[in-house]
Amino acid sequence: MNSRERISALLEGKRIDRLPVMPITMMFAADQIGAKYRDYATNFRVLAEAQIRTAEKFGFDYVNTMSDPAREAADCGAKVQFFEDQPPALIEDQAVLADKCCLPSLKPPNPLGGGRMHNGIQAVALLKEKVGKEKWVEGWVEGPCAEGADLRGINTLMLDFFDDPAFVRDLFEFVVAMELEFARVQVQAGADAIGLGDAAASLVGPDLYREFIFPYEKKLVDGLHAMGTKVRLHICGNTRLILDDLGWLGCDIVDLDSLSPLEDARQKMGANQILLGNMNPVTVMRDGSSLDVFKATAECHRQAGKKYIVGAGCEIPRDTKPENVLALAEYARNPRG
Repeated sequence: MNSRERISALLEGKRIDRLPVMPITMMFAADQIGAKYRDYATNFRVLAEAQIRTAEKFGFDYVNTMSDPAREAADCGAKVQFFEDQPPALIEDQAVLADKCCLPSLKPPNPLGGGRMHNGIQAVALLKEKVGKEKWVEGWVEGPCAEGADLRGINTLMLDFFDDPAFVRDLFEFVVAMELEFARVQVQAGADAIGLGDAAASLVGPDLYREFIFPYEKKLVDGLHAMGTKVRLHICGNTRLILDDLGWLGCDIVDLDSLSPLEDARQKMGANQILLGNMNPVTVMRDGSSLDVFKATAECHRQAGKKYIVGAGCEIPRDTKPENVLALAEYARNPRG
């Protein structure tokens, strides 16, 4: 059973030979080939090489195209600051929708128009060509709250929930339509699944989440499923107060950060939800020993049960010891040690 078959079998409820291993790596992956992170984020060939080499070296079952949250916003005209060896950053005081009256005239970018979205699609296609028969290829889109924050400015958006709820809903409608088109082209390029990142959604309380964010995340997830693709949800931060809602989204994989206990997620999402995570990426993954990583993975597995995928709570830090990353696949191969 190869990696692609393994993940597919787990999602289909079939027997698997071992647990899949699907941690998030970005800066860590770039460092494996000695690439500057600016090149990783802007050159699909660099990203693909780094993902393939990292997956092969550390026994991962998938490759992905995630690099930073500014792809879609950049193609919408957002000002993005690039750094030589750090992730790009959106310039919030020059947000595309600093004047919310600009939303009706904002046009969704063409994903194949030569911008940063196009670069992500090219990465999907190259990964599919190089390792698509062996590895699971995952594309990526931003969720409604995360992308809304990128376009409007995160601090301003948080005020908009109270000051102008109608604008927030219009903004999220725009985002969902844009992301579905971006995802559609990634699926056509060969993506087996679309990762959905909505980090900003963890910054609001459960009432605001249920009123404003859940309906649009659900619309996005349903639209992705209608394309015939699988969905992996990742929301950075503490989502423990909305775990039951995340279960109702219907994602194929729910990838939890370390602040959201897997035991609670299993109880609230039921026995059939596939869970991924949620080891602390800093105190255990980076700062612990390989034995600490092995033991922490075992505890995550215990809490999550059989429908589980090995991974850290969020991105593996770039300065994590190689032996700690190798411990993830070692646990998947031999959970008893």
